[in-house]
Amino acid sequence: MPEMTFSVRWPDGRETSHYSPSLVMHDFLQVGERYPVSDFVGRTSEALALASERVRAKYGFACTSAMHSEEKIAAAAAASPAGEVEIVAMEPALPGGAA
Repeated sequence: MPEMTFSVRWPDGRETSHYSPSLVMHDFLQVGERYPVSDFVGRTSEALALASERVRAKYGFACTSAMHSEEKIAAAAAASPAGEVEIVAMEPALPGGAA
C-alpha cells in the first residue's frame, strides 16, 4: 500500500509535516491550495480515517500512524490563529505529474 507525507504552512507561518498510509490525501488536498483551518481539519480527518480503514481492510488493524497525524493536526489547529492552511508539498506526487 503506497504511503505518503504532506507538508503544510499554518496561518502563523509554522510548517508541519504529516504522514498518511495511503495516497488518498490527493483526493482531499492540492499542493499550493489554501484552506480555512476548520476546512483543512475536516478534510484531513476524513482522508486519514479512509486511509486507516484501507489499512484495516488489508491488514486487519487500523493505522495508528494515521491516527497520530490526525491528533497532531487537531492540536496544531487548536493552537493556530484564524486563517488558512497552505499545502506546501505532497510526496509522492500522483502518477502522470499531477500534484
